[in-house]
Amino acid sequence: MHHRAPAPSRRTLLTVTAAAAAAAVTGVTSPVAHAETNDRGLRRIIDRMSLEEKVGQLFVTRVHGHSATDPDQADVDANLAAFGVRTAAELVARYHVGGIIYFSWAHNTRDPQQIAALSNGIQQAALAQPTPVPVLISTDQEHGIVCRVGEPATLLPGAMALGAGGSHADARRAAQIAGEELAALGIRQNYAPVADVNVNPANPVIGVRSFGSDPRAVAGLVAAQVQGYQRAGVAATSKHFPGHGDTAVDSHYGLPTITHTREQWAELDAPPFRAAIAAGIDSIMTAHLVVPALDPSEDPATLSHPILTGILREQLGYDGVVVTDALGMEGVRTKYGDERVPVLALKAGVDQLLDPPRLDVAWNAVLKAVRDGELTEARLDVSVLRILRLKAKLGLFRRAYTSRAAVERIVGRKAHLAEADRIAEATTTLLLNEGGFLPLSPASHGSVLVVGADPASPSGTTGPPTTTLATALRELGFTATALSTGTAPTAARIDETVAAAAGQDVVLVGTYNVTATSSQRTLVARLVATGVPVVTVAIRNPYDVARLDGQRAVLAAYSWTDVELRAAVRVLAGRARPRGRLPVPVQSAEDPTKVLYPVGYGLTYGH
Repeated sequence: MHHRAPAPSRRTLLTVTAAAAAAAVTGVTSPVAHAETNDRGLRRIIDRMSLEEKVGQLFVTRVHGHSATDPDQADVDANLAAFGVRTAAELVARYHVGGIIYFSWAHNTRDPQQIAALSNGIQQAALAQPTPVPVLISTDQEHGIVCRVGEPATLLPGAMALGAGGSHADARRAAQIAGEELAALGIRQNYAPVADVNVNPANPVIGVRSFGSDPRAVAGLVAAQVQGYQRAGVAATSKHFPGHGDTAVDSHYGLPTITHTREQWAELDAPPFRAAIAAGIDSIMTAHLVVPALDPSEDPATLSHPILTGILREQLGYDGVVVTDALGMEGVRTKYGDERVPVLALKAGVDQLLDPPRLDVAWNAVLKAVRDGELTEARLDVSVLRILRLKAKLGLFRRAYTSRAAVERIVGRKAHLAEADRIAEATTTLLLNEGGFLPLSPASHGSVLVVGADPASPSGTTGPPTTTLATALRELGFTATALSTGTAPTAARIDETVAAAAGQDVVLVGTYNVTATSSQRTLVARLVATGVPVVTVAIRNPYDVARLDGQRAVLAAYSWTDVELRAAVRVLAGRARPRGRLPVPVQSAEDPTKVLYPVGYGLTYGH
């Protein structure tokens, strides 16, 4: 039986690390001195933890509901089904979890004040435990197509858009704005920036979430974003190690294999992670994929000791927090059962176990592995210390709570929104402008029909792309009508759209990942045949331009969030000049060896 020393008071624990955390911020003591002081205090906390509390610190889990103590009944039912508890507070009490991840679909992110109150409720529950340790609250706020917190928070251009802008200063500033707003909401770990180098246009899961295809360019932007987030007091997380950029399989639904040689990995995949480590990255997320050149066992990287310990820890010298990608993804579940995955991940070198499909199964599996001797308690202590170091660095032991005033002062402030618009304008990329057709003017192109794909909003709060584009055009003096045709327009919808194009000055089409068999190609061809000038805006991957013909102009926006679409409209109307440059090559659809638009390509025009 594990014997636990008497638990200290909450005040004692807060005092233990307060001086060291303050020193880390102010730089009063030397790095070595404050690290030693900090570790001594943190080890005293670990010594007072029960085995169950140590196991809990390793887990980061989802929870349903907008409130830590009073969620809606549907969320109570969801928590009972998933965890056997009713609320986030009960979840913390039962499993002593070290982290909580927020999702919009779990109803965690309705509005800023609600998010802050949820964060404070979770911290209150954590600090009421026998060994009070604050929770590290996290989310996926990459911006662009992956956002969990929507308006009125500031939404910023995503990674590939920033890659098109090419400015380290803008990337850093975007991350700092995002970090300041997350911190005000009580979210202190962000699973961004993506450090994958997107060298495969068919990549179904990364794509515009990557800064681009050039490892050195990606490395510079990753480092800039790490600096921005961490200046704002939020732990950045580069992902997905050892690199998810060259795969045609989505690890949410299968187990990808990366065929790069070790030399290719070092040249293509490693540079952004090296740059993140050099920038002082707080955490690195693993990938659920196989890299035979790095581990012949063909275990997923998340479960690979040669990859996580041999390469990440020993070769690259990283001693920060390693967090798994979500353990409910199929990529990590194809080879081993859910009860083995968390144990094998810890043996590989992981610290945080993210969102297992069954928390009780995973938690008890780790507990059993220690009691059976497969894992030692000393091994757990190593990871718990890394996690507590991060919490101390973030100041959570000094101040776990946020405030309504902080939310009102910081989240969605006018200066942040203006910066987002400025940064977005520098990312919009003009790929085609036949005969200098752009910019448009209300005098000569006053009537615009806006059609195209309306994918679900990444944040759940922004408008459909066709509506956003039409509204932005109307605000600039155009007469604009929105007609959604979807990502797979039917023959009847295409006929309706062609009829609606009659008498228009321009048709603006928002395209979304056009494939060889996509009916979006038919839509554009039919519209071109009407004789009305057609302009397309690729609202996700810029590769669409290779599969479409006859347009007068083509823009790449890299996302369908409002900030990027409004910027694209300002470029269309000549209110801003296009300055973005392709961060990935666009190859011929018929002959992939032929590059139609190289990295760095982008047209421009004067105001």
